[in-house]
Amino acid sequence: MTNPKQQLQEKLEHCLCPPGDGVFTVNTAKERKDALRTKLYGQTDGVDEIWKQSLKTIDSSVHKAAILGIASDCGGGILRGANWGPLFLRSTLIEQHPHISAFDLGDVRVIPHLLHDKYLNEATISNCQKALYQNPNSDYYVSPLSITEDVCDGFYQQHPDKGIFGIGGDHSISYPLTKSYLKAKRDAGKRTAIIHFDAHTDLLVERLGIDLCFGSWCTHVLEYLPAPHHLIQFGIRSSGKDKSHWENTFGVKQHWAHEIREQGPAAIVAQVIAQLKADNVDELYVSFDIDALDEEFASATGTPEGNGMTPDEALEILAALRAEFPITGADMMEIAPFTDSSLVGQTSSETTLREGAKLSAFLIDAMNNS
Repeated sequence: MTNPKQQLQEKLEHCLCPPGDGVFTVNTAKERKDALRTKLYGQTDGVDEIWKQSLKTIDSSVHKAAILGIASDCGGGILRGANWGPLFLRSTLIEQHPHISAFDLGDVRVIPHLLHDKYLNEATISNCQKALYQNPNSDYYVSPLSITEDVCDGFYQQHPDKGIFGIGGDHSISYPLTKSYLKAKRDAGKRTAIIHFDAHTDLLVERLGIDLCFGSWCTHVLEYLPAPHHLIQFGIRSSGKDKSHWENTFGVKQHWAHEIREQGPAAIVAQVIAQLKADNVDELYVSFDIDALDEEFASATGTPEGNGMTPDEALEILAALRAEFPITGADMMEIAPFTDSSLVGQTSSETTLREGAKLSAFLIDAMNNS
């Protein structure tokens, strides 16, 4: 009978794949995948076995942060393409922030048209298990949200001193990432808060009949927080309802983009720190949708918005929070490198990736030193 650590090892080997391989393709981005393999492993052949062997060294890793890519875009919105975020962001991190490192778990094996197993019938699940695991009666999940939660649950059980830095993918992915994190911290007696950067509230109950998506994930993790106002949102500016509606309906706390501009990030984050201390919060999870930034800095995303935050404003807020509280989990979502809503070509992707990597490097460093 296998022990829990062996069970996790087997789950990781079956449900994940080497970094950058989470999108099932034939030739698309082969050169980019090979470039990432070379940067990570020094070679392009035999990477699968090298990656599997690396999974056995999690215990001995000096890094508290473990990267997990989830190349899912099924729960996404207006413009698609965030499934390429994990591959491109990893490469940008290595190139532009070589001093930042983390343990890399790899990518969730994503069947691109699936979202969560609860939306599938038994026949579909069996067919997908055959495709993913060569076993129509496998015990493993087949949809990215389901796989992510299962993997993260196992990871936190065996490695409570470490945290996962998730790279998406659309923002529906933050549902399993934060749910697993919040459950683990609750079981450990830790009081937590989610710091959420976004142009949108993501507080729908459902969208077009689907309850788990990019626009509703926040609603469905509130029950795992110590209190609803432990979800604190920055950068909101695109909403059909005003701030009072969201705060009164859900009990969350919001700081809209215009408030940050008018009052300054230092004044806003001082209010947040006072709130967190009054609530006796122990640790923070940061979920960052790149569209929290103004479209000048982040147009390679599914729903870019003007009048947003600058990268410096976001970093000032994050630095102030880091100085007071451990950041023990985080994610970077909705970077869509091939999406060009700005109509300026390749520079759109380069700018978005540069700013996303800068913020990601900060968060990974914060997690490693929490």
